[in-house]
Amino acid sequence: MKINHLLSAFLVLFSVSIFASISTKEMQALVDLNKSTNGENWNTKWDLNQPVESWYGVIIKENKVVGLDLAANNLEGSINASILDLKFLETLNMFKNKLSGEIPAELFNLTNLISLNLSFNSFTGQLPNTIGNAKSLVSLEIFMNRLSGQIPESIGNLKNLEMLSLFNNALEGELPQGLFQLDNLKELLLNSNYLSGHLDAKIANLTKLENLSLFDNKLKGTIPSLDKLNKLVALNLSLNNFTNFTDDALVNIDRFKLEMYKNNSKEKIRLADKKTSLIAANKNIQGNPVTLTIKE
Repeated sequence: MKINHLLSAFLVLFSVSIFASISTKEMQALVDLNKSTNGENWNTKWDLNQPVESWYGVIIKENKVVGLDLAANNLEGSINASILDLKFLETLNMFKNKLSGEIPAELFNLTNLISLNLSFNSFTGQLPNTIGNAKSLVSLEIFMNRLSGQIPESIGNLKNLEMLSLFNNALEGELPQGLFQLDNLKELLLNSNYLSGHLDAKIANLTKLENLSLFDNKLKGTIPSLDKLNKLVALNLSLNNFTNFTDDALVNIDRFKLEMYKNNSKEKIRLADKKTSLIAANKNIQGNPVTLTIKE
């Protein structure tokens, strides 16, 4: 029986390789992925007897697989470690499937990877420490999964990163210091996790931020000065345990309307652009912890 399985696998690989313009290793990696994600039940299936160029979502350039877009294609199962053999991969999109298990550490050793989207799946476990190896990443989206543990410190190696979206997971612990070194970030979406500790004043280092969302976590203490973040167009710090502001710069940002809500009450305090209003609100904050909502 084992011999028959091996023979069958060989025949499949042989039948597709005669059409292939890519390496045998890349071909095998694609076949492995198809098998480990229940390819027979994909919405748009691969015909392994046809040239690889015809396979849905596979992007080939100069005889190399540079892109793989299988979003919303009913993939179910896990990502095989042999995906590392797709070493020229620049984009990988597996958004909105039924993938589960841990994210393979090998995935972040794809050093040409620019865009990775594994969102809206059922991945569990922690983000691999190898995440910092994918230094070409510009966009990293793994929201709406079941990830736990802390965000690895090595994320600070992703100097080209412009988009980091990890919302709606179960991530915990303090924000890693490496995060504040990502000075090309434009969008930082970490809401709806269990992140704790203080919001470090180094958040102001991310001067290119346009969208900062940290709502629905367990952050506490004083909201640091955000006056250097002059490109922000969207900011949400609500549903945390902040108790104070560093200064009044936040309420003087004309782009936002700032409202403060008392816990366990629908009563809200609207802050005007006057320092006296901020002082009055701060007194209330010190007596009653609040959440913070900021709207355009």
